[in-house]
Amino acid sequence: MNIRGKIILVVLPLIVTPLLFAGLIATLLARNGITGVATQFLQFKAEQIETYSNGQWDLLVQNGLEQTPEFLDAAEEAIATFASSVVRSETEVIFGVRADDSFAFRTQSPSIESDEGIAGEEPGILTAAGELLATARNRLAGTGGAAALASESLGSAPELGWTRIAVDGEPRVGFAVAFAPLGWTIYVTELEAAFYASTFSIINQVGIVLAASVVISLVLLILFSGYLTRPLRGVVEAMAGIIETNDLSQRVDVLYKDETGRLAHTFNLMTEQLDGAYEHIKSYAMRAESLRIKEQKTRTMFQKYVPTDVIEEFFSNPERMLVGDNRVVSILFSDIRDFTTISEMMQPDVLVQTLNKYFTVMVDTIMDHNGIVDKYIGDAIMALFGTPKKREDDAEQSAHAALDMVDALKDFNIWQEKQGIPAFRIGVGLNYGVVTVGNIGTEKKLDYTVIGDMVNVASRLEGLTKRYRTSVVVSDSVHRKLEKDRESGKIFARLLDTVQVKGRSTGLKVYGIARGIDSSEQELWDYHNRGMDRFYERDFAEARRLFLAAGSIREGDVPSHLLVERCDALMSAPPGPAWDGIVAMTEK
Repeated sequence: MNIRGKIILVVLPLIVTPLLFAGLIATLLARNGITGVATQFLQFKAEQIETYSNGQWDLLVQNGLEQTPEFLDAAEEAIATFASSVVRSETEVIFGVRADDSFAFRTQSPSIESDEGIAGEEPGILTAAGELLATARNRLAGTGGAAALASESLGSAPELGWTRIAVDGEPRVGFAVAFAPLGWTIYVTELEAAFYASTFSIINQVGIVLAASVVISLVLLILFSGYLTRPLRGVVEAMAGIIETNDLSQRVDVLYKDETGRLAHTFNLMTEQLDGAYEHIKSYAMRAESLRIKEQKTRTMFQKYVPTDVIEEFFSNPERMLVGDNRVVSILFSDIRDFTTISEMMQPDVLVQTLNKYFTVMVDTIMDHNGIVDKYIGDAIMALFGTPKKREDDAEQSAHAALDMVDALKDFNIWQEKQGIPAFRIGVGLNYGVVTVGNIGTEKKLDYTVIGDMVNVASRLEGLTKRYRTSVVVSDSVHRKLEKDRESGKIFARLLDTVQVKGRSTGLKVYGIARGIDSSEQELWDYHNRGMDRFYERDFAEARRLFLAAGSIREGDVPSHLLVERCDALMSAPPGPAWDGIVAMTEK
């Protein structure tokens, strides 16, 4: 809503509300005044009929005829005639009711329905008259003015004075008086619509005046609000024009010497200053855009060599580029088996094409699991999970990446065979631990990488895949991180050995992991794991039996075969108390 509409919305109620109150008060005062006069008029008629009736009765009493039926009938007929003579409109009805609930007389032949005798403005409500009028319809009989009343009787004596009743199904108001000598209640009634006709006319006229006042006020408000908001509209139009055309030379007219005029003057000053600064802004913008283009080119070029997160860190904190940081990451090493032999059989261009396609498949798989490729070492890949951005599931993601690499190799080898190239076999080693992460080198040549013992161990684990003839070998730290996946059956693992890799003085448990193995393979791994438990408990005979059972499920299972040979050696030459089952690896 614009400010013009808001002005109208605020001011119009301030005008209309007093008018409504004034009209309401005037209507109520007029209604009360007219109603009072009309009520007194009906009361006057009722009292005249009462006075006339008492006069008729006094004549009977003075002549001793009050017990003579003929004269009583004559007196009643005279009262009815007098009542008819005071009727001044077609809507007026006067009638009398006897104590036995029958009609004494009526100026018309009414069919009377009940009303609850609700009090009007005047006191003295005829509560019992409502019951009488409700039952009178079915109790009228005969002609000549008197009719028997059927159904319920009045009960207690009716109240007198102002009352509301229904006659012929129409609401009426009236005044009731008692004629005690004959036990009558006389009602002088008027149709309610006719009784309040003048009041309704006043209400309609007041409504018309109010409606006309509102319309006139609204028109004047629209005109005056437009006059008041004209300078503001000029400012808005000028601002819209500036936004559309970028032309800061536009100015607005100063129309009034008030706040709106000062606003227009201030707006002109502001645009003048902005116009002067616009050239400086354009100059800065051009320089900034030039720098942005250069930066984007730098990013695009270095993304081929350095992970995107590293580039972002460089641009946000260039002063930290030579600062190292200790982090817990998962390190992945993968290598192609017998690649030297395969490469000797291939032309250089075919070799490069094949390696590029292989690296594309492997790198896409690594990046799908939030890993980054640290470097290529010939045909080997070194990847990191947990740097530059650390996640809670880095170890789990690295394990799934390794298994996905093995699965992706199957599709790659199909392509290889179509090209007449021998299939590739890979081994993947995974380790999880603390390393030093940073840009290693000098200001002239940097390499974003990780260094530390955990990196060396990951490399040695990749080498162990050759010894145990398994695709993926992980350290105990990775194995612990895979507990939930192992419990849910997403990943299966078996303890291969406890080894002391070259370059370390302590032993390390190493595991083979796989995914989606069949029931016979699961049984093999179960036998193997149970055999390892017995092996480290020095029950070499039972361990040998379990390893043989594992080997019988699948011929050529190298880990079980190696453990059978070791059990044979230990049973022939039992180890001493210091034996811990660690096997020292002399090769990388």
